Amino acid sequence: MALLMIDLDNTLVDRDAAFREAAAAVLAEHGLPAGDLAWLTALDASGCTPRREVARAMAQRYGSSCPETAVQAFLDHGAAERVTLTEDVRRALGEAVAAGWTCVVVTNGREAQQETKIRRTGLDTLVHGWVVSETVGHEKPAPEIFRIAADTVAAPLDGAWMIGDSPHADVLGAAGVGARSVWVSGDRPWTETAYGPTHVAPDAAAAVRHVVGAPRGPAPAAIPSAIRRSVNSPKPNTS
Repeated sequence: MALLMIDLDNTLVDRDAAFREAAAAVLAEHGLPAGDLAWLTALDASGCTPRREVARAMAQRYGSSCPETAVQAFLDHGAAERVTLTEDVRRALGEAVAAGWTCVVVTNGREAQQETKIRRTGLDTLVHGWVVSETVGHEKPAPEIFRIAADTVAAPLDGAWMIGDSPHADVLGAAGVGARSVWVSGDRPWTETAYGPTHVAPDAAAAVRHVVGAPRGPAPAAIPSAIRRSVNSPKPNTS
């Protein structure tokens, strides 16, 4: 079976929307300014800011108005317990499996949070497996995490595809192991000049359907050594 690797946050699920919802709830619960939602969202940076830094910034800003336990609960569970899976994505994954694709989620982040998202959305019943960076000790775009993902579902990387919203973690990471990629743009323009995705799609469902309909064939040629070096310089994601 051919291998389809798919990112979780802001690809399969709208992690940023869930974070904003959780942030609005914690502000309201503790009587904090609703206008601080923009500050919290910027501070979070789509999960790229280390959680300890977010917690420290919130403590400095709110003090006893938002206790440490509330901050920690918000960061540990807020977004994870609010993510949803759209019916269109659910159907697209079903179509991929029916077409003979082995689907595995490949995500950076903390094990407890990411597995909560996978199980609460029902993704655990739709894909063949998942790999979380904290669990395996490697973050995208490092080649090791993609190799572990392939081993997890006993599928070869030759002919594999990677779908994700991050140019660095997902598209460059895919290139590093000779896989094709679909960049989930969310209507953003592609700005990288050193590398690019095989295909661009507006959302995860469209991305999955492109892969299902694409010809299956040999993997692309290896990427240049300069790009390969940048694969080994991961950007943190702690969502």
